[in-house]
Amino acid sequence: MDRIEAIRAFVAVADAQSFAQAARRLGISPAQMSKLVAKLEDRLGVRLLNRTTRDLSLTDVGRAYLERGRALIEEFDALDASVSHSAGPAGVLKITAPISFGAVELGPALLDFAAAYPQLGLEVSFSDRTVNLVDEGFDAAVRIGNLTDSSLVARKLAAVRLVTCASPDYLAAHGVPRVPADLAGHENIIDLNRRDPFTLSFGCGTDRKELRIDGRLRFASAHACVAAARAGFGIVRVPAFVAAADLRTGLLRAVLCDFEPDPIAVHVVYPTARHLAAKVRVFVDFLAGRFVGEPPWHQGWT
Repeated sequence: MDRIEAIRAFVAVADAQSFAQAARRLGISPAQMSKLVAKLEDRLGVRLLNRTTRDLSLTDVGRAYLERGRALIEEFDALDASVSHSAGPAGVLKITAPISFGAVELGPALLDFAAAYPQLGLEVSFSDRTVNLVDEGFDAAVRIGNLTDSSLVARKLAAVRLVTCASPDYLAAHGVPRVPADLAGHENIIDLNRRDPFTLSFGCGTDRKELRIDGRLRFASAHACVAAARAGFGIVRVPAFVAAADLRTGLLRAVLCDFEPDPIAVHVVYPTARHLAAKVRVFVDFLAGRFVGEPPWHQGWT
């Protein structure tokens, strides 16, 4: 048991990048936390962490040990859970998701998940940065668009249309674009979070074409882009879930619908493991059930 607790302490410190924060998470003192990690290093005969007065980082050996150690802790906890009489999975589920999708769609789903699994804690990071799940200690992530990390297991949740839209006042004053090339004569609002902010794709399959655009208003936030379009500053391309509410109420109007590109996908992803932790399994299944069928962000405005 002491070895398991020492490994648990090391994993907590590596994830938190702090002995004090890891100690608070496990409910022990920082001194006890330091002692557990030191005993583990002594037993292994290697240094797992580089420590300075200002920084803490994993050694190469520590990075490799962390991945195996985390898997061991998860299997040990799953073993305990499998024979306990608890109402369901327990522990803390650490998740990351994009800011816009998290704020609009995922937040309510997470609250419903928390209500359905009262013995599970949630630690959620909303960030548009693609985090390394293993290195940063995340159990799962919700990601939108093309997946590039083949080492992760992915489950598709839903499709997302990419909508080009503007306010009715703007379109009345400047005209409605009929074909993509018409955007050259319009004010374009640029979403800097896109992989190539100054290129828009139109059409599907072999009919797919790309168009270069420019604009004086550029935001690293889809919500800020939509707000600018709503205020009449120009035309914007955003994922449908960001603009759906304004499209339903008529504050925005979709244009160039006949030239929409292929939808992008929302996935939940998680690291491969021989035995998937129960907390991750129920989370993935919950989201899959939540977003089954035509997603809400496509309804009420098309």
